[in-house]
Amino acid sequence: MKLSEKAEEILEALWIKVEEEGRGFAEFEQIGIDRDDPAYGELTRHALIELRDGRVYFRPEGREEGKNTIRRHRLAERLMMDVLNIRGEAGDDKACQFEHLLNEGVDAKVCTMLNHPATCPHGKTIPPGDCCREARQSGDLGVVPLTELKANQEGEIAYIQTDDDKKMQKLMAMGVLPGNRIHLMQTFPTYIFRVGYSEFAIDTNMAREIFVRR
Repeated sequence: MKLSEKAEEILEALWIKVEEEGRGFAEFEQIGIDRDDPAYGELTRHALIELRDGRVYFRPEGREEGKNTIRRHRLAERLMMDVLNIRGEAGDDKACQFEHLLNEGVDAKVCTMLNHPATCPHGKTIPPGDCCREARQSGDLGVVPLTELKANQEGEIAYIQTDDDKKMQKLMAMGVLPGNRIHLMQTFPTYIFRVGYSEFAIDTNMAREIFVRR
């Protein structure tokens, strides 16, 4: 179901009031979108919400859609902070824009890449998806730091997480780029790995900043 951005914002605000603050409804003023906005009509046509006595209520289908919407928003926040290193107000603004692109299926890929995070950068719960439950059952940790691999294990490089531009350039010069295969040859006293036909040695701190998909 493709909803407008305003409709998704209403669902997010309603989810927070109903599911996280324990109220059975939300006032229009608490949602922050004028009651005459056509997004309310869009949601009522899809039977996701009910409007009664100046209040907004979830219908059963709407509660599930609200959960998925807030999940996409908080995954987008984690993506901005953990992968793209965009923080603060800029990160929040970009997350609000990006969440609308995380349609069904894409959010699961992002969640797996982030290793199924339980909370957003503000400490609020990210509702788990099917991918999270499947990962727990199978023991598949998804994307992990290189330090989680054992000697002679390998994986696909997912991303580099560092605030140090020089370190980023050094790793990229080694061929540590998303999509490349990396084979870990040794973990002590230094991490030695192979990318392509070349071998490199790095310390533990740098190894922690390379995230791989096993």
